[in-house]
Amino acid sequence: MSTSFNIVVLDGFTLNPGDLSWEPLQAFGDVQVFDRTAPSETLARAKDADIILTNKTVLTAELIKQLPKLRYVGVLATGYNVVDLAAASAADIVVTNVPGYGPDAVAQMVFAHLLHHTQQVAAHHQAVANGMWQNSIDFCFTLSPLSSLAGKTMGVVGYGDIGSRVVNIALALGMKVLLNTRTERHDLPVGVTWAPLEQLYRESDALSLHCPLTDANAGMINRDTLALMKPGAILLNTARGGLIDEAALAEALNAGKVRAGVDVLSSEPPKPDNPLLTANNISITPHNAWATTEARQNLLNIAINNVAAFVAGKPTNQVN
Repeated sequence: MSTSFNIVVLDGFTLNPGDLSWEPLQAFGDVQVFDRTAPSETLARAKDADIILTNKTVLTAELIKQLPKLRYVGVLATGYNVVDLAAASAADIVVTNVPGYGPDAVAQMVFAHLLHHTQQVAAHHQAVANGMWQNSIDFCFTLSPLSSLAGKTMGVVGYGDIGSRVVNIALALGMKVLLNTRTERHDLPVGVTWAPLEQLYRESDALSLHCPLTDANAGMINRDTLALMKPGAILLNTARGGLIDEAALAEALNAGKVRAGVDVLSSEPPKPDNPLLTANNISITPHNAWATTEARQNLLNIAINNVAAFVAGKPTNQVN
């Protein structure tokens, strides 16, 4: 292998829309950065690459077979299902990911959604902008009851980097925490109790999902589990959209059974007929919990360090 590499970034825009720098990559060779790459464009752009960085652009087995120069794929995310790992391994291609780059950012978004529902800042701001405060006969007003988090129960599913931060923030706000993990845990902070999922559904005032999507937990939030939840409970999902039966959640939202704040949907961008898009009692952000400037810079730094480690012959964060 040459010590100077052809490096192609297939879809760099979501990570770096222009406020960060790709320049450190140039230390390893010639760099081409594309904001986005359509499936029909991937082969032409990747065919001469020794190193490819991709976020959501898919590298199939068929495509990988047509890239004889390719030696390294750096996924610009934690999830790496966009790359056929078996095909990459068969071709002696190293594949790496970027774990743990933004847990604080995602945990922050969890509470942004939670506070959206409990404090209703946006609704009250709009009311003030519309003149309601100026025309009020009292010094203050509320559009509907506000809720304190202290003393409430936060259910957390998953205790990785993000889940653990959510637990810590909930404790700092005076909440009680029920935690569910695949195996029972006893080494937990004061104020945190491990509990089976059914107990979380029944007792949580807010329930936040922080688990990977698997065949076993797909649709774990469904009509049956929603029926167990407290009236007015707030469901929070910054993990994977497939954890939720969206039609069932939309029914519960429109019936006023629960509220929800989500950063992820089952398909992204969502299909126009996704029932959550028109449901009541929900706040939706466009899968950008990860995307604070600080988290994106950290992701880029780790991705570049992954390339440096590969060039040095000591790959880190390898997933195949």
